[in-house]
Amino acid sequence: MLKRLPPLVIGLTVVAFGTSAPELAVSVRSAYAGQAELAIANVVGSNTFNVLFILGLAAVISPLVVSKQLIRQDVPIMILVSVAAVVMVWDGQIGRLEAALLLVALIAYTGFLFVQGRRQNNEMSANEVSELIQVKVPTWRNILLVVVGLALLVAGARMLVTSAVTIASSMGISEAVIGLTIVAAGTSLPEVMTSVIATIKGQRDIAIGNVVGSNIFNILCVLGLSAMISPEPLLAGSQMVALDIPVMLGVAVLCLPLFFSGASLDRLEGGLFLLLYVSYVWYMIAMSLSAGYLSQLQSAILFGLIPVVVLYVAGSLGRDLVKRRQST
Repeated sequence: MLKRLPPLVIGLTVVAFGTSAPELAVSVRSAYAGQAELAIANVVGSNTFNVLFILGLAAVISPLVVSKQLIRQDVPIMILVSVAAVVMVWDGQIGRLEAALLLVALIAYTGFLFVQGRRQNNEMSANEVSELIQVKVPTWRNILLVVVGLALLVAGARMLVTSAVTIASSMGISEAVIGLTIVAAGTSLPEVMTSVIATIKGQRDIAIGNVVGSNIFNILCVLGLSAMISPEPLLAGSQMVALDIPVMLGVAVLCLPLFFSGASLDRLEGGLFLLLYVSYVWYMIAMSLSAGYLSQLQSAILFGLIPVVVLYVAGSLGRDLVKRRQST
C-alpha cells in the first residue's frame, strides 16, 4: 500500500509517526509516573525544536522547496491543532475528555491522508521513497527488530524521564524547562536524522512533511494518549501557558507566510530559524536561573529580534506578491 502513496503522505504519516515514537514513549511514561507537566513539556518543546532547529538545519544544508499541499492543507492543520492545544491548556490542564477529542482527530486526520494519497495515485512514489522505507530482510527479522526496538524504546524512555527529573532537582530547574530542552531535543533526534538525510538525498517533501506530520502527531496522539492514561490531568504551569505553548503556536504560524512566499525555505530563513531557537532556549534557561541579564535579554528579543523577523516576513510576502502580479 505504501507504494501507492505520494512521498509527502509517507512523510506526514509513516515516517513522521515512526520518528515521534520516542516522544510518545517519554510522555506516556511521564504521565503514568506522575510527572504530568513533563509529559506536556516534552510535546511542546519537541514541536518548537522540530520547526526551528530541524527545519532550520535542513534549510541551511539545502534550500527546501515546499509543496502546494503543505501550504494549503497540512501547515494550516498544524496551526489548527496548535491552537487547539493552546485552548485546551488555557486552564492549566488537559483531562480525559480533551484527550479523547485529540485521539478522534488523529484517527480522522490519518484516514483522510491515506484516502487522499490513494486518490492522487502518484506512480513515482515507489521510486522516491524506496531508499527510505524498503529494506530487503526476512519477515522474522523485521518482527524481531520491532520487538527489540519497542523494548529498548520503553527502557530508554524510563531512563530519560528519571534522569531528567534528577537533573532538574540537582540544578534547581523545573521539570518543565528540562522537558522543553534536554528531553525534547533528545526525543527529536530521529526527526533530525530523517529530515537531514532526506534533504541530502533530495527527498524534500519527506524532509518537511516529516516535521509537519510529527508536530501534528505529537499534539493529537502523544498528548491525547498521555492524558488518557494519566491517573490525573496533565498539568501545564504558568510559564508554559504564558510563554512556551504560545511560542509553539507562534513558530507554527511563522511557517505559513515563509512557506507561501516563493514556496521555499532558503538558507537565510533556515539561519533565522536557528537563531530564534537559540534565543528561545537561552531566554528560558536565563529565566529559570533568574540571571542578572534577563531583562536585557528580554528587551533584545522583544525589541530587536522579533521586529526583525516580522519585517523580514512582511518583506518576503511583499516581494512574492509583486512577482505574482508581474507574472499575471
